[in-house]
Amino acid sequence: MRIGLYPGTFDPITHGHIDIIRRATVLVDRLVIGVAINRDKGPLFELEERVEMIEAECQSLSEQTGTEIVAHPFDNLLIDCARDVKAQLIVRGLRAVADFEYEYQMVGMNRALDDSVETVFLMAEARHQAIASKLVKEIARLGGDVSKFVTPPVRQALMKKFG
Repeated sequence: MRIGLYPGTFDPITHGHIDIIRRATVLVDRLVIGVAINRDKGPLFELEERVEMIEAECQSLSEQTGTEIVAHPFDNLLIDCARDVKAQLIVRGLRAVADFEYEYQMVGMNRALDDSVETVFLMAEARHQAIASKLVKEIARLGGDVSKFVTPPVRQALMKKFG
């Protein structure tokens, strides 16, 4: 069984994330969405809320593709999380060239820690390349319309947070 790990904070999950998840399903039999606890980032949504949103957003995608998709919280090293879930590959989404420099360094460090785990980069589709959770939260906080960037249930969750 081919197992992939797609890590991130997913605060909240966006159309860009879902695009990468959908495209990653053709590469693996089981896709683990690693939900980083990352207290330093001060996420808007609690861990449980982010896991629930991911599970809800990925349920039909899993049924459509036949790929098992599960959410897995983690607060350890990414490479250790990959080992924990028995992932042979780490999936990383790229939006722009600037993302690549950081990701390139991460791949080097992860390969030094465990060279049996490969990293695969997937470019977001052009219409999703500008979407960043941080910007989506800022737009929602200021009362803007985020419906182009997130699904209706995630939009509702954002509206609830910012009232």
